[in-house]
Amino acid sequence: MATTPSSPFAFLEDLLGRIGEKLQPPAWAVHEVQHRAILFVNHVLQQEPEAQDRLARQQGRVALFRWRHFHVRVVATPAGLLDLAPETAQPDLTLTVAEPSPFAIAGATLRGDKPKVEIEGDVQLAAEINWLADHVRWDVEDDLARLIGDAPAHAIGSTARKVAAALRQFIDKAARTAPSARPPAGGGTE
Repeated sequence: MATTPSSPFAFLEDLLGRIGEKLQPPAWAVHEVQHRAILFVNHVLQQEPEAQDRLARQQGRVALFRWRHFHVRVVATPAGLLDLAPETAQPDLTLTVAEPSPFAIAGATLRGDKPKVEIEGDVQLAAEINWLADHVRWDVEDDLARLIGDAPAHAIGSTARKVAAALRQFIDKAARTAPSARPPAGGGTE
């Protein structure tokens, strides 16, 4: 008897997983993407003085973030921002995202949930990172307003919120009607 996959995206997840294992980007490209991500995170952190104060108290501490075969080491700076840590830096904290499926992570994020994370190391640093994850948000509308003005930025932000709400509803409905949640065909009893 054939079993039905639990996700409607199972084929795509499997395909992406196999491609991801075989095709690895060059080291310079990985470093550049990590560097740009750190610049973006620092941009967001600079809008939150409390976040910078919390990170400044952790200066010099290294956190290693891992998901599947991706990883990045970051170090807290005296300014309360982040920088890439050398690959040889010993992490004070290791955070490993336990969910292997990018679709499950995206769905959880759209629902407002955090992915499951395995934590090893410094409890205080983990608490500060958890606080950052709970309290620091990118104000997209504010950044857009600097580029195109307040009214157009608000209109775009409003539309984006409506699209996000529709996506959340779609994901919730898909999760409720996933093949593993449906009763067997033919009435249910054998």
